Amino acid sequence: MEYHHTTEMNGVVTKYLNMCIQCKQNDLCREQKDSKDSVDTNKLPRIENAYSTILSELGENVDRDGLRRTPLRAAKAMQFLTKGYKETTRDILNDAIFDENHEEMVIVKDIDLFSLCEHHLVPFFGKAHIAYLPNKKVVGLSKLARIVEIYSRRLQVQERLTKQIASAISEALEPTGVAVVIEAAHMCMVMRGVQKMNASTVTSVMLGKFQDDPKTRKEFLDLTLRK
Repeated sequence: MEYHHTTEMNGVVTKYLNMCIQCKQNDLCREQKDSKDSVDTNKLPRIENAYSTILSELGENVDRDGLRRTPLRAAKAMQFLTKGYKETTRDILNDAIFDENHEEMVIVKDIDLFSLCEHHLVPFFGKAHIAYLPNKKVVGLSKLARIVEIYSRRLQVQERLTKQIASAISEALEPTGVAVVIEAAHMCMVMRGVQKMNASTVTSVMLGKFQDDPKTRKEFLDLTLRK
C-alpha cells in the first residue's frame, strides 16, 4: 500500500515537473516570437547606421571586433524596447474579458516593469501594482501585466505611464474603480545628474471609487504597499 502511494506520488510529481517544463518552453517561445515580431526590417538599417554614427562621434572604432555588430544589435534592442508602439490593449483583451458576478477588489501586485525615460533614453524600472473593482466583468489576470508591458515598452515618463495603464483598464472593463501605483528607480538619477543611488519614485492614479472613497483607497494601499 505504501509502495503504491509512493509510486502514485512520483507520477504526480513527474507530471507536475513536465507541466512546468512545458510552461517554461511556451514562455520562451513567446519571448522569442515577441523579439522577432518587434524587428522592423525596413527601418533596421537606418537605425543601425544611426548607432554607427553615434559610436564614431564618441571616438570609437566601429570596425573593431567588439563593436562590429554592436550597431545592429543596438538597433534590434531599441526596436524591442519600444515595441509597445505597435501594440494596443484591444489586441490582447479581445478574448480575455469575462462576465462574472464579482464586485470585490481584484489586485495584482509586484508586476515587473522596465521602460526608457524619454528625456535621456536610459532605463527606469520597478514594480506596478494594479487594482480594480469589477462591474460584472473580469479580465484574465495575466492581461493586466500585458497592459503594463504595452505602455512601458515606449519612451515614457512615469507619471504618464501610470495614467495610461489606469485609463486602459478603465476603458476596457468599465469597472467602478481602478487604482495603479508604480514604484521605480530611474537611471537618469542614479547614473548621472544627482547620482542618488537609493532614490525611488512613486506615482499613483486613482479612478472611480478609489478616488471618491477613502476607505477603499486605504484598503488598496494597505494591501499593496505593506512589506
